[in-house]
Amino acid sequence: MSISLSSLILLPIWINMAQIQQGGPDEKEKTTALKDLLSRIDLDELMKKDEPPLDFPDTLEGFEYAFNEKGQLRHIKTGEPFVFNYREDLHRWNQKRYEALGEIITKYVYELLEKDCNLKKVTIPVDATESEPKSFIFMSEDALTNPQKLMVLIHGSGVVRAGQWARRLIINEDLDSGTQIPFIKRAVNEGYGVIVLNPNENYIEVEKPKTHVQSTSDSTDEPAEKRERKDKVSKETKKRRDFYEKYRNPQREKEMVQLYIRENGSPEEHAVYVWDHFIAQSVAENVFFVAHSYGGLAFVELNCCNWVSSSEPLDTSVESMLPDCPRVSADRTLWKRVFEVELVRPSPHLIKPPS
Repeated sequence: MSISLSSLILLPIWINMAQIQQGGPDEKEKTTALKDLLSRIDLDELMKKDEPPLDFPDTLEGFEYAFNEKGQLRHIKTGEPFVFNYREDLHRWNQKRYEALGEIITKYVYELLEKDCNLKKVTIPVDATESEPKSFIFMSEDALTNPQKLMVLIHGSGVVRAGQWARRLIINEDLDSGTQIPFIKRAVNEGYGVIVLNPNENYIEVEKPKTHVQSTSDSTDEPAEKRERKDKVSKETKKRRDFYEKYRNPQREKEMVQLYIRENGSPEEHAVYVWDHFIAQSVAENVFFVAHSYGGLAFVELNCCNWVSSSEPLDTSVESMLPDCPRVSADRTLWKRVFEVELVRPSPHLIKPPS
């Protein structure tokens, strides 16, 4: 039989409650107070004390998984699909493990974009200094020089990065279902230039620097006894804070700060930046966009224009009920006249040759 630390912590409280409930009105007040205390206890936080370390492998081989010839993620020894609940009753730990695997898969897909799809990785901002945060996109060699057609792929929101549609599908289904690779390969085979955006790579994370609070007691004219008392209180406060922090963050996970990437701090900013510095510079006569989920909203930030059916003159602004891209009239009467002309125009097969 095993008893968790959280059970040992709660056990004395339950015993005290059982003893108090046998008393009179005064004891009932204490019972109420204890119930209030229990309601403030975060059981999820207490369960963290029983977690194994959040120390996960940094390779697929370390996780004992690999992609087979069908692009399916399978356990190297058993051949079984990925199992989320690797440890029962440790959902938080299992989630962290899943996220760690997801980061490895992101890097794996990046490698496939370069090796299997022959795309090149391009750093942005294009004028980034050595020390500033950077992101990147992927492009085919002819992305800017293809005179005919260019395809641009934009994924949705969340944890996905360049080359992915859905991490869940990559892990639980296969690479063809969850990545953009089938789209890219077909586009290249059919003569398209290709640009793969990376709209969720908006910042880098660095460890938050530790702040050191310096004592100012030495710089005052306070009596020595008072200074000693203040220092003692300060030490006791720090001790309580450290004790609380131990329970709040038992794994001692690092506190991180986000450093945003210049002109790419959001999916919308990223789409506009790539348009201005790459897509607009291409010579392709036709540009095609394939966007999934929030990628579509990022796309409409490019000053897209939606011609809608309207009786207003051509290109007249039309009010939209949604926060959409600008809508203008396609001039319903103009299209009606064009349609009528097409209907009455005689077919060349019905025109008799001159006698």
